[in-house]
Amino acid sequence: MPVFTLDDLTRLLREGVGVDDGVDLDGDIMSTPFTDIGYDSLALLEVAVLVEQEFGVAIPDEEIAELTTPRLTIDYVNERLAGA
Repeated sequence: MPVFTLDDLTRLLREGVGVDDGVDLDGDIMSTPFTDIGYDSLALLEVAVLVEQEFGVAIPDEEIAELTTPRLTIDYVNERLAGA
């Protein structure tokens, strides 16, 4: 069973929407709100598309607003992967 990790998420953030100067995606960001590390809802929509393409997990638009941190996003994707 595939697992979605923080490394996967940060890779998709970097590839899909880039990284603002001064943002350290390699630090302890699991509980940091995406807005605090420079990602808005539009950026997260892009990441959701990449997650679906690579992992086969669709994240509905209405769910994206609830996935405010990397931890919540990773948990969401892994719960769907486990149920697949």
